Amino acid sequence: MLATVIDTQALLDTVLAALISGIGVTVIFSLAIFAAARFGEMSREGRTGAAAAYGAATAVTGVAFAAAITIGIIVMTTK
Repeated sequence: MLATVIDTQALLDTVLAALISGIGVTVIFSLAIFAAARFGEMSREGRTGAAAAYGAATAVTGVAFAAAITIGIIVMTTK
């Protein structure tokens, strides 16, 4: 009786997608924070090459984070 009321496969897919996306967005944003902090440290120490690399990493992870949020909003509004 319970199996006919609840679509367990759809529920499992939803839980798995939420887990993967939650961990993924968290990792991307934490990498952005890490790169931004290291960018500040490197630029204060005068290490311009390393600062540029961390600056680029900050930009890339920031764009990836914004893309993940945008994709999430699009998926939520189209289903």
